[in-house]
Amino acid sequence: MLRAGHAVGRMIGAARLAALIHVIAVLPPVPALAENPLQAPVTHGLALYGEPALRKDFDHLPYANPEAPKGGRLRLGQRGGFASLNPFNARFGDAPQLIIGNVLQSLMLRSQDEPYSFYPLIAESVELDEARQRVTFHIDPRARFSDKTPILASDVLFSFELLKSKGRPNHRAIFALVKSAVALDDHAVRFDLTGVQDREAPLILAAMPVLSKRTTKVERFDDLDMTIPLGSGPYVISEAKAGARLVLSRDPDYWARDIPSQRGFYNFDEIDVDYYRDGAALFEALKAGLIDYREETSAARWSTGYDFPAVRNGAIVKETLRPGRPTGMEGFVFNLRKGIFRDVRLREAIAMMYDFEWINANFYSGLYVRTESYFGESDYSSVGRPASAAERVLLSKYPGAVRDDVLEGRWRPVQHDGSGRDRTVAKRAQALLGDAGYVVVDGRLEKNGVPVVFEIMIRDRDEERLALNFAAALKRIGIEANPRIYDEVQYQRRRQRFEYDMMIGQWLAYAVPGQEQMHRWSAASLDREDSLNLAGAASPAIDAAIDALLASRTKPDSISAARALDRILLSGFYFVPLQHVNAIWCAHSAAIRHPAHTPLFPMFPYGFTLENWWSEKARPQ
Repeated sequence: MLRAGHAVGRMIGAARLAALIHVIAVLPPVPALAENPLQAPVTHGLALYGEPALRKDFDHLPYANPEAPKGGRLRLGQRGGFASLNPFNARFGDAPQLIIGNVLQSLMLRSQDEPYSFYPLIAESVELDEARQRVTFHIDPRARFSDKTPILASDVLFSFELLKSKGRPNHRAIFALVKSAVALDDHAVRFDLTGVQDREAPLILAAMPVLSKRTTKVERFDDLDMTIPLGSGPYVISEAKAGARLVLSRDPDYWARDIPSQRGFYNFDEIDVDYYRDGAALFEALKAGLIDYREETSAARWSTGYDFPAVRNGAIVKETLRPGRPTGMEGFVFNLRKGIFRDVRLREAIAMMYDFEWINANFYSGLYVRTESYFGESDYSSVGRPASAAERVLLSKYPGAVRDDVLEGRWRPVQHDGSGRDRTVAKRAQALLGDAGYVVVDGRLEKNGVPVVFEIMIRDRDEERLALNFAAALKRIGIEANPRIYDEVQYQRRRQRFEYDMMIGQWLAYAVPGQEQMHRWSAASLDREDSLNLAGAASPAIDAAIDALLASRTKPDSISAARALDRILLSGFYFVPLQHVNAIWCAHSAAIRHPAHTPLFPMFPYGFTLENWWSEKARPQ
């Protein structure tokens, strides 16, 4: 299989790209029948496996209220800042992601109530052949940018070529494999996926943002750019102050306001987003009545911190939500680009010293459970399940990539006795280190005269408390770990350039694992600046499991490949798994409301900007 990552680094100059886009734009329409004599059926949606759950005549998505009133102002807070308004180039981490969907929209909309399905948005319908080698998107003739100019096939092709060359890693990776993209007429675009071997590819194209060919500056696309983009979404950016504030104003003439996939969403007239230095500052902003919504991530604060006047008098409401989404992975991640962490036995011994039992009882009021898998609480987790025959066939090609206890489903993170000083676990860790050639000299662990000393990069006081406890546990076996707080800007810069030894990393879980795994773990992502490969992982076994995952044609095939990948990652001890809660904690102003139905598979409980909420003070329209 051709690896997507091989083309990621190939960039072309702005002038050449502009010329290429111009040539594509002026090509005459391609006759549909000449291009594909066997027409695929025209459908209203796409699904990774099977058919979308909603019928063609659906009225609205299950987690939307079509009767929600329009109006009012929503005040939100975000941690950190921003320096660009382009969330689609290689510097996407410097841009506010919340403008995706609100300002800049895609060909189709992913439903958060299904594992992996898309419904009409800019594209009103789609054709996909049974082999998933050709996909055609039919643009809704009503589709408009916010300046009222029509969205045409030339805009879609322009976006495709631009993102293939200069876009986010996931766009460049999969778009580089597309054999061709042609306009059949002003409102239809066909993509040839022959040889791609990735069942997810048509859905990634469906999620492609559509940018304006007329106003997007190709020559500046790589830059940090505060130019307000022209979008086709329900909001326009009315104010943008880098690092401090962003204001979205609802477009009363939004073209898609009444199409089924948008009905009941985007109800506030204005969304004001202020940026804060850390989670503690956001919490104080909620208490002071400066923001209307906050998702809580601290169990200690959730347990004891919400006894303040606004909660007692009902002005702020606490809610616990329980969607069906799987848990991802959060933990202390080793940067294997640093030589100190190359020995897997050292990484395992370090992981053994994380005392979840004591931390959960003393820091988190016992509210958490230990994270055990990269695909926890889903069918894709390998934990507690012996490897299937299909998994064993895949893994047999890479001897030693998976430990026996992981292969047999017996492995679990080490359990402590809850005392905070479990001597048995410490002795086990020391024995493992001894077998690996490490010795303790004057109280410090070293190998070949080099002491084991590293820094833990953190960004707030909650992370600091956890890191200090972990560092104290490691000191008992002679390891010197030094937590150090960086402000948000420094933190993000160092993360993007891999200038850290260890940090607390987090991978949100997708309902169905797919392309995102390539950007997190593949060898192709190892040295690319701003890559999502936090651990610096790279191995033929990982790449083979990802290839098998992307090529899977059925859900059982997908499960086998994902479990194989899970076993490889667990055996490699790339993370020290932390903990998670089987719920989403949020607090919000009593003046805003949401539908009773919570989406089943949200990346965030209600999106970045509470897309399906409304103001109680607004009036029905």
